[in-house]
Amino acid sequence: MSDDSIAVEAVDVSKRYRQVWALRECSFQLPANRIIALVGANGAGKSTLMSIISGLLPATGGSVRAAGRVAILAQDKPLYRDFSVADMLRFGRSTNRVWDQQRALSWLARFEVPLDRPCGRLSGGQRAQVALAVTLGTRPRLLLLDEPLSNLDPVARTEVTGELMAEAADSDMTVMLSTHIVAELSGVSDHLLLLASGRPVLTGDVDDLLAAHTRLSGPRADRPPSPGTVVASQHTDRQSTFIVRTPCTAPATPVVAPGWSSQPLSLEDLVFTYLKSSGTAHRSAEAAA
Repeated sequence: MSDDSIAVEAVDVSKRYRQVWALRECSFQLPANRIIALVGANGAGKSTLMSIISGLLPATGGSVRAAGRVAILAQDKPLYRDFSVADMLRFGRSTNRVWDQQRALSWLARFEVPLDRPCGRLSGGQRAQVALAVTLGTRPRLLLLDEPLSNLDPVARTEVTGELMAEAADSDMTVMLSTHIVAELSGVSDHLLLLASGRPVLTGDVDDLLAAHTRLSGPRADRPPSPGTVVASQHTDRQSTFIVRTPCTAPATPVVAPGWSSQPLSLEDLVFTYLKSSGTAHRSAEAAA
């Protein structure tokens, strides 16, 4: 990718808290002007990585480069409870060199958030909208959202993510979204970065990753009847199921062996497969140490 098409580039980024490594040797490139899903189990290093990208936290080793202004919104949504919503916008304007008041006001108007009400008297969903409005008002090129919508109901989350997609498209903004609700990433994110035990284990365009993975089911076997890398396998006395990744350079190969069938994976299937296989490998390595 050219420099203009890269939103974030990390080279061997590591972070250690005393004897515990939160991140180890993280290297990746993330494309600009996309919606990037950052996923992983609790303790995988998602929040640490976002804090390093935003400059809030120094890395122990390696380097990270982000293109343009970076804004981060964490789950705790830092708002002053006694400030009115209008006060929060004035605070944002006075503490940022770049500020777009109309953009912030437009976001609040979409969700009918009253400007004169103290933040402490707003609902959890309204507080999330105020925090997003202040963040968007800084006109970031890269917006990092660390579980910011967790206290919204499913309908509100869907509406907010849809509006964020529209904002990203209209303003050439890259959005990195960290969430535990993997099912809601389908149709929202178009690029994936999956962390496990502080390391990237899967990254790429969502469509390409889904096209490269297949679930094969058939009679009990040690190997699938199709070329590719076995990501996960499950066996019973009579049946075997394999998740297979085919190299992007290889043509799609139909399953021709008798008794075998193939099925595509959903994004949720793909993420859970890699999380489960990475967790198994990590436990095996700890047991061998």
